Amino acid sequence: MPQPPTTITDEIGIALGNLADAASGTLTPTLRLGVTGLSRAGKTIFITSLIHNLLTGGRLPGFAPLAEGRFIGAKLAESPDASIPRFAYEQHLEALTGKTPHWPESTRRISQLRIVLKFQSQQWWSGWSGPSTLNLDIVDYPGEWLLDLPLLSLSFAEWSAQALARANEASAPPEAKAFLAALAATDTAAPMHEPDAERLAAAFTAYLRASRADTHALSTLPPGRFLMPGDLEGSPALTFAPLPPNPSARAGSLHATLERRFEAYKDVVIRPFFRDHFARLDRQIVLVDTLRALNAGPAAVADLETALSDILACFRQGDANPFLRLISRRIDRILFAATKADHVHSTSHDRLEAILNRLVARAARRAKFAGAETSSVALAAIRATREGKVRDLDVIIGTPEAGEQLDGVTYDGTTEIALFPGDLPAVPDDMFSAGSVDLNFLRFLPPQQLDRNAEGASVLPHIRFDRALDFLIGDWLK
Repeated sequence: MPQPPTTITDEIGIALGNLADAASGTLTPTLRLGVTGLSRAGKTIFITSLIHNLLTGGRLPGFAPLAEGRFIGAKLAESPDASIPRFAYEQHLEALTGKTPHWPESTRRISQLRIVLKFQSQQWWSGWSGPSTLNLDIVDYPGEWLLDLPLLSLSFAEWSAQALARANEASAPPEAKAFLAALAATDTAAPMHEPDAERLAAAFTAYLRASRADTHALSTLPPGRFLMPGDLEGSPALTFAPLPPNPSARAGSLHATLERRFEAYKDVVIRPFFRDHFARLDRQIVLVDTLRALNAGPAAVADLETALSDILACFRQGDANPFLRLISRRIDRILFAATKADHVHSTSHDRLEAILNRLVARAARRAKFAGAETSSVALAAIRATREGKVRDLDVIIGTPEAGEQLDGVTYDGTTEIALFPGDLPAVPDDMFSAGSVDLNFLRFLPPQQLDRNAEGASVLPHIRFDRALDFLIGDWLK
């Protein structure tokens, strides 16, 4: 899939945004980090952990500036864009470390936060120029919004054909049949009647919502704002559905109106998001909930692979030219991260990383061809379990969330268990075969005990978070 087409107006908006960033960073350079992932991949947790570890100097032996003693510290700063809500770092940290630790709510709107990093540079002039500083800007947004980016390259007819083909697949949830039945009972060539549009949009939204449930865990089903409409709820831009071709449809028909609303959705919702946020990134981490797809089966795994490939095709990738960066940013480093590595034993982490590499192979190849550097890692931004052995069996130990079920047992949120989650496939291609993967994954509560840093202060435990941090920003702190 090609990169989304942009208009002259889009390019001017992107250039002006980059110039504004450059102006605000005349004395202090600014690095914009994109934290991307589909719904429930762990974006909020990753950002909270990133900020916490930088502010506290967490246990980060793989983060070179800290390991070498050159990282001086960090502090939160006022966001450069007063129109974007601030990322609720303090509230998220309180949820994770309070008296009753729990995971914070998933992202429901766009937010941003700036953190200023101070470090001792390795450059020859650092001896007389003193410590250096870097503004790190982090933008958070709902994972559902990512699914919309590929729509910029599709017409209404193309999107409808794809959406209807997926709804007719055997793996689709029952709600797909209900939507198709409602569609079959509707004359799309008839004059526009708003209740007909609302009925089709509601049935289509119910199908989308059911497809995202853990049982199916499907990803490639936009529009994403149908599930998180925000202040657009009930607007015409969110009241449409895919329709089969109808040559007899004329201007003023239901078909013509929904096609016009689809185009409005791209102009009103998707393009501003792409122009104002997505096209102005320097670095990118792509969080992938591989385990959730594996738990749902081969159809969900194949769907995740397609979603990742389509979304990553929308990135502006390539070498970061310092002169062109004033008006046209490019993502020059992309880190692919399999999240929730604490849900399997460390002996399976190499397999988890191999599975991730298989899922993002096409996207990684495209990024490298464009000139971007890529890497992969299995990580847990916040580690919720510890490891142990039961009768020579490698297990993970933690407290499942209330309501989690396994083998007929429903957990109450207070009972700690030892769990053998199963063996990940040794051959990544096996995950696309039915019956080849037998896994038991549960959602665990946040850690009840924290780690300690070199000064004895409490810090959030993690797995390979330092390695991810070093790849994403370490070279800017040299």
